[in-house]
Amino acid sequence: NRKRYTAIVLAAGSGRRMQSDTPKQFMELCGHPLVYYSLYAFEKSPVDDIILVTGKDDVSYCRKEIVEACDFRKVRAVIPGGKERYLSVYEGLKAAAGTDYVLIHDGARPMIDETEIRLSMRAVEEEHACVIGVPVKDTIKIADEDGYAKLTPERSKVWQIQTPQSFSYPLVYEAYRKMLADEDSAITDDAMVVERMTNQPVKLIEGNYRNIKITTPEDMLIAEMYLKQGTSNI
Repeated sequence: NRKRYTAIVLAAGSGRRMQSDTPKQFMELCGHPLVYYSLYAFEKSPVDDIILVTGKDDVSYCRKEIVEACDFRKVRAVIPGGKERYLSVYEGLKAAAGTDYVLIHDGARPMIDETEIRLSMRAVEEEHACVIGVPVKDTIKIADEDGYAKLTPERSKVWQIQTPQSFSYPLVYEAYRKMLADEDSAITDDAMVVERMTNQPVKLIEGNYRNIKITTPEDMLIAEMYLKQGTSNI
């Protein structure tokens, strides 16, 4: 009885730091909207289906101009998200009911490829909770309230977390349900919800430094360079 894997692709952000009126997930990158690349990677991967979570005003645009226009057949639903990322994830989780594992991915990470997706799928079956990331290259400082260096964590133990973040469906759904019931929303990623709400350890899987998140205009230039080098799918 083969397990079912669902990718939840988040494309509901506003992208305030991009200095653009267009939400960053729809900004054009090498001839396609940014979110196209994540959808393409999951479409070509072994995952069974995809839930695309977007802004409530963007649902029909995404359905017609991206999913239908590009013939993404694995996209089972295009749904509106919430005001915050964690609320969008919860909407995606509800829409993914019945699956065994979920891979939650930021649509603003266009350089995801099948290697990272397959790594995540393998690891989540064994570990139940895992996240893709990379060891940091720089020394990290923890600042105090006044902007002075307070702590310097050991660099070899510090990771920069990426997506997809992958979980057993019952585990992550229950963790989110509990967090929302407790109104504990001071979280920045899905692993944090699982860490706070369950006893399940989260495994770190080494991914790829190219799997950048598009946050500022400079990131678009870097992603364009990678795409033109043929390191991902156009």
